[in-house]
Amino acid sequence: MNKKCCDKCWHSDERPCPNLIQCIQNGPICHEGAPCKALIQDRLTCLRREKMDKPVIFIGTGTCGLAAGADKTLATIQKYLEAHAIEAEIIEVGCIGLCAAEPVMDIQLPGKTRLSFENVTWEKADALLETILANKVPADGILGQHQDKGLEAWDNVPALNEHSFFALQKRLVLANCGIVDPTKISEYIARGGYTAFSKAISQQTSSDVCNTVEDSGLRGRGGGGFLTGKKWKFALGTHSDQKYLICNADEGDPGAFMDRAVIEGDPHRLLEGMAIAAYAIGASKAYVYLRAEYPLAIKRFKEAIVQAKAYGLLGYNILDSGFNLEIIIKKGAGAFVCGEETALINSIEGKRGMPRPRPPFPAVSGLFGHPTIINNVETLANVPGIIDHGAEWFSAIGTDNSKGTKVFALSGKVTRTGLVEVAMGTTLRQIVMSIGGGIPDGRKYKAVQIGGPSGGCIPEEHLDIEIDYESLKEVGAMMGSGGLVVMDDKTCMVDVAKFFMDFIQRESCGKCIPCREGTRRMLEILERITQSRKKETHNDALERFKGIMYLNRLAEVIKDTSLCGLGQTAPNPVLSTLRWFRDEYEAHIYERRCPAGACKDLLNYTIDADKCKGCTLCGRKCPTDAIMGNPKAPHYIIPDKCIGCGTCVEVCKFDAVQVS
Repeated sequence: MNKKCCDKCWHSDERPCPNLIQCIQNGPICHEGAPCKALIQDRLTCLRREKMDKPVIFIGTGTCGLAAGADKTLATIQKYLEAHAIEAEIIEVGCIGLCAAEPVMDIQLPGKTRLSFENVTWEKADALLETILANKVPADGILGQHQDKGLEAWDNVPALNEHSFFALQKRLVLANCGIVDPTKISEYIARGGYTAFSKAISQQTSSDVCNTVEDSGLRGRGGGGFLTGKKWKFALGTHSDQKYLICNADEGDPGAFMDRAVIEGDPHRLLEGMAIAAYAIGASKAYVYLRAEYPLAIKRFKEAIVQAKAYGLLGYNILDSGFNLEIIIKKGAGAFVCGEETALINSIEGKRGMPRPRPPFPAVSGLFGHPTIINNVETLANVPGIIDHGAEWFSAIGTDNSKGTKVFALSGKVTRTGLVEVAMGTTLRQIVMSIGGGIPDGRKYKAVQIGGPSGGCIPEEHLDIEIDYESLKEVGAMMGSGGLVVMDDKTCMVDVAKFFMDFIQRESCGKCIPCREGTRRMLEILERITQSRKKETHNDALERFKGIMYLNRLAEVIKDTSLCGLGQTAPNPVLSTLRWFRDEYEAHIYERRCPAGACKDLLNYTIDADKCKGCTLCGRKCPTDAIMGNPKAPHYIIPDKCIGCGTCVEVCKFDAVQVS
């Protein structure tokens, strides 16, 4: 009788018990009494993998894992188990953060700690399974073992949290990513999920929740860094019969993939954060603005909503509190401008994504004219922990003005790419050199682009800067959503500025002239700087110098007069590269030379007569017949005919073609 009662609590596909959260928190409220509580705790232990009766294999099938071939690894594992008649459980998890090591596979045997392995392609899967199932640990490919209380540790295997990638991290938002099955609400609940939401709606007023979040010092993780609790209070204090909460999960920055990974790996954390935020501001309807290019994230979040409804955590009169909440997914089309709050609101309303003049601010008059709060994924994912552990717990992490942790998408010219969550105040050097493993191939660090297209580039002389909102502004950068792109000495900073300006110009909604026309003029100036003399006609050279003289002034005008944050921060990539890498601009402008060798139009190609064997291959492959010479005799390049395509470099077998 007791077992039947408790089993009912955990079958979400059938009819889950609506009192499950209360049973876990306060003991059983059904007629079964103490024996029922013991069974619940036993079930929680099993769901946390602290107790198991067969091997469990975890395979990272987030987007990054699938791109690395995790689907093939998964199919190979399934075939192996079937062929050897081995009874084992296979669980698909999200990305643990170390994208460079994908496909990542974990194996846990009954009574033993969980082992994690990197780069487990389908060719390696069979041998790895055979070794582990024989109670042995292979010498290669081991990342480490998880530290689980009450389980037997493997001998001579380092702890996973001691790995260079994880040692300096403090994982709050990413705590469950790569650990739990994202498709099972029961696993999230077993690790304390939804207890914060239950506590908020049963023991606290909306004002209490706002105060707790404000006291914690949580600031918006989407760009501006405004105090979250203070922002919520604006909406709470505005009288209206309908209020809205919007989660911005559009993530339009190049090189950013934090939101996607959180939703794919731990969707219920975001869902709980949204539910708490909606209760705090008095909203009965919430939207998740999730880009359509994230099909797996959309699928996982839809499943999470269905499960939460089945458990009575969404819908009408949630947990008998009188609080109602409906959550709707709105697919975005990937427009960068919709990262701006009012443009996002327009898009949800079915209008073109264009910013609105402010005031009124969304907290007073937003979606459909009602008070609306917009937060991004990381901001909301921090909320359950704050409510569960208290404001002091969160504010104890970080710096004086920037509390908690920050998730960064570490990419570019760095050894270990992936998702990194560190305490505010961690230095940039620690992230790039220690966690990221430094610059590969023996190359030298040059800069890191932080904050996306609206951010700035930080040079080596400021590599020891502490990451927080204020310190980044001092060096011409910004926190932004958390994209962090590392560049080595082969990167041209003028070319980087041109890339981001091209992106911003294309993504401008075109509503205001300074952004629409100003960014286009800035892009044209940068294109002229990186253009060869061969492409100039008439007064092009004079126009080139004239544009350079006005570049800085034009940037300041765009910053001061644009309507929204997109335009106001659009010149940042140019201004920061001008500030820290002026010598590269001067080389392009005065010498028509790219020191990094990245701007093709400015490269000069010559043939070393001592190395050239006269094989004629370069001459035959040259698309403009710019290479001359007789067979078995040194060749030469006619500069006026050379278009700098680099074909001669690629085909030469004797390294005779020199590029300068």
